[in-house]
Amino acid sequence: MEPDCVIIGIHGLANKPPIDEKTRWWRTAIAEGLASAGIDSSTTFCFAFVYWADLRYEIPLSEDANQEPYRPRADAERTPAARAEAATTVKDLLAPVYAGIDRIEEATGITLLDDVILEHRFDDLWHYHGERGFARQVRARLAERLRAFRDRRICLVAHSMGSVIAYDVLRTLEREDPALRVEHLVTAGSPMGLAKVKLKFAAEHGALRVPNNVSAWTNLADGDDVVSIMGALDADYAPSDGGVRVVDRRVVNDFRRLDGAVNHHKSYGYLRTREFAAIARRYTGAGGSDDAAG
Repeated sequence: MEPDCVIIGIHGLANKPPIDEKTRWWRTAIAEGLASAGIDSSTTFCFAFVYWADLRYEIPLSEDANQEPYRPRADAERTPAARAEAATTVKDLLAPVYAGIDRIEEATGITLLDDVILEHRFDDLWHYHGERGFARQVRARLAERLRAFRDRRICLVAHSMGSVIAYDVLRTLEREDPALRVEHLVTAGSPMGLAKVKLKFAAEHGALRVPNNVSAWTNLADGDDVVSIMGALDADYAPSDGGVRVVDRRVVNDFRRLDGAVNHHKSYGYLRTREFAAIARRYTGAGGSDDAAG
């Protein structure tokens, strides 16, 4: 019998390894997080992946070119759970400064700083907002996958730029396919707090709020992840018409590159956090309470 639930993932910025490899690594990272939480999901874990890097890059990253293949967390690299709540990071110090700039940009519609950040740091997102054809293709892939699993309980996990795509698709599906629902939206390392992104959302969808076709939304952000510099999203996105709010969770993304340096933005690190495992367990045969939803 087919499971009644599925975890659907959509990746973020930049070129990626081939789809089969990237899909396997996402699944492995989720499974590692579940295993760390004492859950064996090897036989009941249904996962589907939305891959769109090929729409921007003709050739996927080769094994030699990929500098950040998935690597399991070594015991010596495990980060104390308390750091997620206790540590003050460089981003924490910069966030209030950017928050002031963000308010000015949002109020005036002049987003000079965000334009520089997006064009030179988040090139794919810059093109997504500027090239309608590319945006339509990317959105169509996610919408198609959601429709394919519409009869199941869906947990949609959107990393980085994937969270922007997910929001656009969900707000559009509200109007075009109101019966389709996502049980839990998880955004990780999201740039949705940037003024430029919020202005684009508002121009297309109206007032910023939780999509009405979402039953829960958890936003995961590491304190040192500069992509999610604004961190919490609850203040920017009003509750849905049904009263669903964004639940912001401070997490520790301890993924390490091959040289040992920590990459606080990497998708694999977010996928194996204890906070995400608490959500993902509801989409396996393990069941259990959704600790990150409250």
